Amino acid sequence: MDGNGGSGVAGDADLLAFADAAIGGDDALATARQAVTARLGADATSDAAAVIAGFDAITRVADGSGIPLEPPKAEATAAWRASLGIDEYWDKKV
Repeated sequence: MDGNGGSGVAGDADLLAFADAAIGGDDALATARQAVTARLGADATSDAAAVIAGFDAITRVADGSGIPLEPPKAEATAAWRASLGIDEYWDKKV
């Protein structure tokens, strides 16, 4: 990190916008994808899409298999999870 909010990676703002749009499933996805392609090229766009999909899939596998949240992450997210009622999902038996 360069201390100015950027990562120092070429096209970081475009890549972050692409990831946000892809995960959020919003209408900005096509625009974000075009921005990455214009800035970094088609190969980089494909690579970025693969990384985004990989992280999304890994999270889904972890959630689906019941892998527990690490204690430091559980502590750091306790208030946020409580406000959303996320912990209640674990209390329900399917």
